[in-house]
Amino acid sequence: MNETHYVYQQPTLDFVTAAAQTCLLMEHAGEMEREEMQEQLLRLLPLLYLRTRMLGETELLMDGEMQQFVQEEDYNFVRLGIQQQLGSDDTYLSVLTDNSLYTDEPCTASISEDLADIYQELKNMAASFQSGQEEVMNDAVYECRREFEESWGQKLVNALAALHALKG
Repeated sequence: MNETHYVYQQPTLDFVTAAAQTCLLMEHAGEMEREEMQEQLLRLLPLLYLRTRMLGETELLMDGEMQQFVQEEDYNFVRLGIQQQLGSDDTYLSVLTDNSLYTDEPCTASISEDLADIYQELKNMAASFQSGQEEVMNDAVYECRREFEESWGQKLVNALAALHALKG
């Protein structure tokens, strides 16, 4: 497979579209009604998970680290918008954390922090993807997929389960 064409394959474009939609939702979460925000997250997060799992394999094409576009202020804006909407329901009991393996104490997590972490990865990828440089686009998707496997995929599933429980 010609790696520079990876970025134009339908699964990659579907993933980037789902990521952009998710970022947009998270950026505007603080402006929405709580129920509307929850409903849209419950629809988009499974799609994002699916689109990420459907990505084809690729390899890094460049040396060096990817540019980071999300600043602390951006992260906090997203986190606080979601946190304010959820209020006391932002915190949930998490059984799938690294800390839970070493303690009998209950471990809590935050939906807003999980989603802000996901936002940071997606937004950095999407901003790099907008460069139009195929090698940068390829590596941005590669890095985002790697981070999905190592970190934000589990956060997505955890936040989705917590949001589902709130809706029920």
